[in-house]
Amino acid sequence: MNTATSSLPSVGVVGAGRMGTPIIGHLARKGFATAACDVNPAREQSVTAAGARWVADAAGLSQSDVILVCVGFDAEVRALLGADGPLADTRPGSIVAILSTIHPDTVRALAEAAEPRGVHVIDSTVCRGGDAADKGTLLSFVGGDAQVVGKIKRVLQAYSADVVHTGGVGTAQVAKAVNNLILWACLVADHEALALAQHQGVDVEALRQALMISSCTNGPLGKWGSQTMAWAEDDMAIVAEMAAQAGIGLPQAAVTREICRTLKPKRYQLELYGR
Repeated sequence: MNTATSSLPSVGVVGAGRMGTPIIGHLARKGFATAACDVNPAREQSVTAAGARWVADAAGLSQSDVILVCVGFDAEVRALLGADGPLADTRPGSIVAILSTIHPDTVRALAEAAEPRGVHVIDSTVCRGGDAADKGTLLSFVGGDAQVVGKIKRVLQAYSADVVHTGGVGTAQVAKAVNNLILWACLVADHEALALAQHQGVDVEALRQALMISSCTNGPLGKWGSQTMAWAEDDMAIVAEMAAQAGIGLPQAAVTREICRTLKPKRYQLELYGR
């Protein structure tokens, strides 16, 4: 038996979508005993092709050493980890890492509820989008106790080029919200700037390439044509709620949110970015 492999924690992944599937593949290839589930049974083939074991539902993952939650929305995370959820019987000592982009208060509440059972709930949000997920070069923000983060770091490094400990539970959600606030502001600015250039007869692609080596270079500009506003409204709603709780005004964020609402129906971008 390979002792290095046998010493690795077992990993369960809830959610085999655009981000979850490549993450599952990286974990399996790095030697982690990996199991996964998804509400869409059609994803079983992609999970097994990635080298992982398919289970029927999240309850089948409850005995894993580490459970990664990669679902879409706040309500789904709460349903999984609530008192009557399929992960309520997660065994003591295990670590549940929430990769989903949700409100930090949700993570904190779930962590507090799980603590008496000896289960560690932390947040571990990911950035850089689908291409980085495919390549295993995601940026992972991690919020939780330093010792718990240390225990899960090898798992995160299986699919992340960079792992940043942001502080206590919930702070990774804040870090991801900040990332996305800047992301959407840049995307809106890029859209307006290139539209202006196009209407003034500028070679837009030549300009875009030049801007990529100028002082205004930004990630969305480099990925132009492969992004969507699909998640902007949810991200900006979380930002707005956090700002209201903190009692601070974010006027540019409010404007960005409204512009994202206008641009989203146009579907001028092609594929999911940032999830």
